Amino acid sequence: MGNEAPPPIDSSGGDDDRDDGGNDGIEAIDLSSALEERYLAYALSTIMGRALPDVRDGLKPVHRRILHAMRELRLNPDTAFKKSARIVGDVIGKYHPHGDQSVYDALVRLSQSFAQRYPLVDGQGNFGNIDGDNPAAMRYTEARMTEIATSLLEGINEDAVDFRPNYDEADEEPVVLPGAIPNLLANGSAGIAVGMATNIPPHNLEELCNAALHLIKFPNAGFDKLLEFVPGPDFPTGGVIVEPRDNILEAYKTGKGGFRVRARWEKEDTGRGTWQIVVTEIPYQVQKSKLIEKTAELLLARKLPLLDDINDESAEDIRIVLTPKSRSVDPNLLMEQLFKLTDLESRFPLNMNVLSGGKVPKVMSIREVLREWLEHRKDVLLRRSRHRLGQIEKRLEILGGYLVAYLNIDEVIRIIRFEDHPKEKLIERFEITEVQAEAILNLRLRRLHKLEEVEIRTEHDNLSEEKAGIEALLDSEDAQWKTIAWEIGNIKKKFGKDTEIGARRSTFEEAAEIDMEAVAAAMIEKEPITVVVSQKGWIRALRGHAADFKALSFKEGDRLKTAFHAETTDKFLMFTTGGKFYTLTGDKLPGGRGHGEPVRIMVDMDNDADILDFFIHKPGRKRLVASTLGNGFVVSETDVIANTRKGKQVLNVKLPVEACICADVATGDDAPDQVAVVGENRKLLIFPLDQIPEMTRGKGVRLQKYKDGGIKDAKTFRASEGVSWTDSAERTHTRSMDEMREYIGERAQAGRMVPKGFPRNGKFG
Repeated sequence: MGNEAPPPIDSSGGDDDRDDGGNDGIEAIDLSSALEERYLAYALSTIMGRALPDVRDGLKPVHRRILHAMRELRLNPDTAFKKSARIVGDVIGKYHPHGDQSVYDALVRLSQSFAQRYPLVDGQGNFGNIDGDNPAAMRYTEARMTEIATSLLEGINEDAVDFRPNYDEADEEPVVLPGAIPNLLANGSAGIAVGMATNIPPHNLEELCNAALHLIKFPNAGFDKLLEFVPGPDFPTGGVIVEPRDNILEAYKTGKGGFRVRARWEKEDTGRGTWQIVVTEIPYQVQKSKLIEKTAELLLARKLPLLDDINDESAEDIRIVLTPKSRSVDPNLLMEQLFKLTDLESRFPLNMNVLSGGKVPKVMSIREVLREWLEHRKDVLLRRSRHRLGQIEKRLEILGGYLVAYLNIDEVIRIIRFEDHPKEKLIERFEITEVQAEAILNLRLRRLHKLEEVEIRTEHDNLSEEKAGIEALLDSEDAQWKTIAWEIGNIKKKFGKDTEIGARRSTFEEAAEIDMEAVAAAMIEKEPITVVVSQKGWIRALRGHAADFKALSFKEGDRLKTAFHAETTDKFLMFTTGGKFYTLTGDKLPGGRGHGEPVRIMVDMDNDADILDFFIHKPGRKRLVASTLGNGFVVSETDVIANTRKGKQVLNVKLPVEACICADVATGDDAPDQVAVVGENRKLLIFPLDQIPEMTRGKGVRLQKYKDGGIKDAKTFRASEGVSWTDSAERTHTRSMDEMREYIGERAQAGRMVPKGFPRNGKFG
């Protein structure tokens, strides 16, 4: 037998009598429809079962299941702690079939006072810190609920909320918690779902209670009024909120916006005129260790020239010490610089995208959130009241049976002793219910004394009175809202601002008006440089202030155009023959090695344009610009600053006309009042400067009239000081207005031939 070959396999399947239509049981499904269906199911699962909180209790399913499991373990605030591993085991075993680490992470976050404004879990052991260090393993830590958590669960065993089967239908879990506090806004929430996200900052509980009490009286209260009760978030790590009130109002009205939060700091005197800055609170969700690490990196990269050192002297409280470069540093300027470059200022976004009624994702305003929470509290009140009413009615029924027994005690005893079916006989004899008869039969002999009858009558009267009160409550909406207001008032007293946990931590301030140009300049280390510009447009910045410009070398065929002393913090303006101004900064200029770099690499300069002038920008100073045609105007240097490589077109010219003059017009006490213009025809004209308009852009007005050629040079001066020029021998000649009387006229006149001794090149020098 063992050597026999197996029978051949019939590959044709001739004996198989299955009728599958020739497709082997495969059903054709449209791929697009299948993907849509499955992705939609995944998206809904993520949105409703993981990422978005329920507006009623402010919890996601994992948090709700953690609290429910802790309640079943009787981990109340006044009981002993239990191992976190035990809690996590119950959660994943009964309600949340996911990884134990993810559940433990959620448990840890509920206990962190720097993450939760009102922690729901009281942790014992290492639960992490604000530096971002990880908590100890769950086998080492212990936990129990806080008073806030018990408030969220209050009434859960009184039919306050619906329960549903757990994942294996072996147990039940709450759909939502009763939520005696507006937890969604009190503790905030964050989550990323599929195609949507939520981000809600924490708020002060007393302020929320005040707003809710106002909404009970005025359901359609305006957002301006609600902002009086809830001025903004209250972060667990404190900090200073510098967001304008109008922005906060708009964010609460639309459910979308953001809040700028800054670290709290103070200037601390260290003696002998020295000082340091101490940061005591940092923005919410900023890890202290990473904040210090990033600041130290910027310090090493020399991007914080006002800061000398940063030290972490924190113990239980935050204490970050910032040492300035020198005692002369402006502390406000230093902090503005840090706010700009580090996480000492952060923006917390607001996106109140939550599950309305536990089912519909919706972006809500603060009024809608509070209203839905109040409606939930009303529903909880009605369900608890009906549950209590049912209990009272059952008890009154039993007490009624007891009273019948006490009034007819001898007959009751006789029936019980001698009747074969005492229960049916009691019901027939005294016309009582089956429940009452059962209660009489279960009555102990020791309770058959007169005092017990008095106690039963008292309990009956009290319960009857309570029943009447509950029925009145169920019949009156006003009474219901009064009860809810009373409950909110109790929460307000328990966790108000006069308690340690309820005191407001974040404050509000307006951001100081700081000159951002000064901040930008402060970010550059101030060093002396010598700026060198060649005729062919090569530019470089030598370190230090060079004493001898004649020693500078250039490429063959090139020579010096201009050179001057400056600082790395200076801004420079470059005016070209195309009528454009370009802006450069000292710290961005190429170094002094070699011949520098062509300026065309740094800016988008026209091919047919050349550098006309290159100088240090002085805010407030003005310039007289003119074209070869003799048209020009006065422009403020502030108006010609260009923030892009393309520059800013100021003087409108078109070839063959070019810009040819960019004369300094001083301001202040040295402000000139006259202008002298000389043409290529060597005719000179002097006229008042106020005849030239001040513009930001244009062609300008005619300065001098010519038959042939155009303008050669222009100069502004004070009439009291006279007009001056420098000859080829570098001698300065000055003429008073009386001496130059024949040259004085009106703008756009032709003028007269230049006086004797005027430079042959036709320029003032």
